[in-house]
Order: sequence, then C-alpha cells, then structure tokens
Amino acid sequence: MAILEVKNLFKSFGKTQVLTGIDFCVEEGEVLSIIGSSGSGKTTLLRCITQLETPDSGLITVDGEVFFDGSNKKIKAAEKRRRQRMVGLVFQNFNLFPQYTALKNVTLAVEMMAKERPDYKENKKAIQKEIRDNAVSLLERVGLSDKMENYPCQLSGGQQQRVSIARALALNPKILFFDEPTSALDPELTGEILKVIKALANENMTMVIVTHEMNFAREVSDRVIFMDNGVICEQGTPEEVFDNPTQERTKAFLNKFNE
Repeated sequence: MAILEVKNLFKSFGKTQVLTGIDFCVEEGEVLSIIGSSGSGKTTLLRCITQLETPDSGLITVDGEVFFDGSNKKIKAAEKRRRQRMVGLVFQNFNLFPQYTALKNVTLAVEMMAKERPDYKENKKAIQKEIRDNAVSLLERVGLSDKMENYPCQLSGGQQQRVSIARALALNPKILFFDEPTSALDPELTGEILKVIKALANENMTMVIVTHEMNFAREVSDRVIFMDNGVICEQGTPEEVFDNPTQERTKAFLNKFNE
C-alpha cells in the first residue's frame, strides 16, 4: 500500500511555475531517489510535501490521511504541527541549533511536543527520561555515542549531518525526506552519511532522497524519479532510469555524469 501519494501538484512563486502536475507514490519501506538539475523543482517538491511550502493545488496523502488538499488550504496551526510530525526532513545545511549540544538538538522538538500531552505535568520526569534515552539510542545508532555533549561547532560536517538525521528520527516519522544530504560535505564525509542512509534502508525505513550522487541513488533506491523544469520526465527502477532511459532529457542529464 502506498504510504505517500502525490496527485496533480502545482506550485508557483509569482509568475514562475516551479511544479507542474506532479504525480507519484511511495510504498511503505521503499527508498525513492529524486534526481535532476538544479532548479528542476526537487527541493520545492520536498518542501511542499513536508508542509514548509503551501502548494497552489493538488492532493497529498500520507499513510492514508489527507495531508494537503488544494480545495481546502485553511489548516489550524496545531493540525499543521501534527501533520509535520508524520514526516521528517534532513536539510542539506544541517540547521542545528549552535547553542545546544548534539543531544539537546535531538531532544528539543520532542520535549516541546511532550508538553502538549495531558499527562505531562504528572509524569514529567518519566517522560523526559524516555525522550533522553531515545535520543541517546539514536545518536549511538548514527555512530555518535562519544559526541553527545559536543556542540555543533565542535563537530565535523558529517557529524553534524548525522545529528540532524537522529533529530529527524526522534519524531518517529512515517517517511524520512533528505534534501541533498551530502551537498555541503567533502567526498570523505559524504561516505559517512551515505553509510547511515544505507543502514536505514536496510531497516526498511521509508525514504525520499533528493540527491546528485548518481552511484548512491543507483545502489540504495528501489525507484528513481528524474525531474526537469518542474515535471517528472521519467521514473522507474534504477536499472530502467540509469541504464535504459526513454526520454531524451533524461539521457542528456545522465550523459553529463558519464563524461
């Protein structure tokens, strides 16, 4: 069953049309990579799905629940927060809070949400301990057991990105989105992040990854989408898209990486 469905999605900024009739779905446990040139609409698509941007029209459903409906854009703030918790987004530039340790960066959002629970005051210590224990476990999972009390300025770029992955996982999202997770890293640090993402894929985490790493997309993905000028030009298995593309625009894009 599809855990994510995007139907006829449109988005423009002023007179510039960025997304034009986007349609695709993602099955539970599937890894989908989205490739394409800069400016093709990939990041805007992720931001629309994760509610950081409001599409002009279309329909988005997550786990069978309407996430966005272009015919009814008015969403209360509390409902929007609830929906955003269903998806996690890892940014290309980490977006960590510099004044907090790695551990605090992972626990912060979960602690804020916990305060909305009706039993929070009564069970505050137990809830906080549960949140902390989970954050510790997640940082260990991404290989940062010895960096929990370090601040972002004391971490390498690869380590900062692993903290941001742990932070996204702390919300227990239905789907994890990555927006160019390695673009701000040098090749050596890129390997650290790709290793973590591969491990998540092996654990059947549902992921949508915008990437310029063609070899990585080929290796880790169940399906690949190629976007160009705000539309999906081609989609299929890695073998279909990388080895036997049917569209000339796809061929031209991939040839740039093979020169």
